[in-house]
Amino acid sequence: MPRQPVSLDLPTVKVSPRGASRLKTGHVWVYRSDVVSADAVAPGSLANVTDLRGKFLGTALYSSSSQIAIRMISSEPVADLAVLLRQRIADAIAYRESVVQDTDAYRVIFSEADFLPGLIVDRYNDILSLQILTQAMDADAVRETILQELSNSVHPASIVERVDPRVRELETLSPRSSGLLQGEKASTTFTMNGIHFRYDALEGQKTGAFLDQRENYAAAALYAKGEALDVFCYQGGFALHVASHCSQVTGVDSSRPSLEVAEQNTALNRSDGQPEIEWIEANAFDLLKDYSSSNRRYDTIVLDPPAFAKSKRDLDAALRGYKELNLRALKMLRPGGTLITCSCSYHVTQSNFLEMLADAALDARRTLRLIEVRGQAKDHPVLLNVPETAYLKCLMARVS
Repeated sequence: MPRQPVSLDLPTVKVSPRGASRLKTGHVWVYRSDVVSADAVAPGSLANVTDLRGKFLGTALYSSSSQIAIRMISSEPVADLAVLLRQRIADAIAYRESVVQDTDAYRVIFSEADFLPGLIVDRYNDILSLQILTQAMDADAVRETILQELSNSVHPASIVERVDPRVRELETLSPRSSGLLQGEKASTTFTMNGIHFRYDALEGQKTGAFLDQRENYAAAALYAKGEALDVFCYQGGFALHVASHCSQVTGVDSSRPSLEVAEQNTALNRSDGQPEIEWIEANAFDLLKDYSSSNRRYDTIVLDPPAFAKSKRDLDAALRGYKELNLRALKMLRPGGTLITCSCSYHVTQSNFLEMLADAALDARRTLRLIEVRGQAKDHPVLLNVPETAYLKCLMARVS
């Protein structure tokens, strides 16, 4: 069989048998330890990828600094990157039009899961927020193509860039500050599942809100009842969604600025008959320990902590942290109560998380019946052969 032609205009990265095998199984990353040669490949450039025998494996974006040295962008030769980028952005937007509903806030582009590695774009009503995570996506020509296509397709009032200084340092990119790239509008109000939220494009975590939980917020409202406690509430996503189904709601977070936004979000959604939401600034572990010791009881508890496992070596400590939180929550739930517990740590697998919860239930001497096992919203698609694209776990269970 003849070798597939490569683009003669592109430099070549040659990978080890292990790297080639990884690509042949459908993954899109090759680590630096599996790069055999990358002669004359400029930082952030497009490159042909071959195995040791010179067999063409695809076209990739190359990083001279990241441990992920190449990120595949096509299994075919790429003659014009700008054309490919425009088509991928159009495809990503079309996918959201088919799966997103009941919101004007959602992820428009999800990096590898939309075949645009190193690019994140979120929509908040009429503002787009983007993150650029690799040398290739930071190139001036690529930036121009991205901004032009987003402007022409989505017609936002503004486009804002959220910068992660650590990522830019790891990619040896020049320092940048978060700020407006187009337009002058930096704040708006967006809606998820009929609930209104304030959005400031240059404040908050991630790109501003946890859009990956949007569908889980709506599901939680189906099972919430009575007195509810939302721990790690951030800007009130779960608390505001369950409020109309509960008699009393308390939100807990260690961030005062987040709670101030939560209070503003409460005002946006205030209606007759809806309970007041009490916002408490506290360390979640300390508060749950105190509440559990003082026999505080709830009918619904939500646990949505930040990622405890930033790397694989953090896994054991992360599972201990999750178990402590869930153990105390289970002891505080009344019979028939609902536990909604989440993990956004990729290194904590779904089976890890289920096993942890089962152990916590045994130690708490409670019986759990799973209602739903959920993940991230459909605007955060998962590539089956790229497990890193699946990171969010959300378990909903009834306690007896």
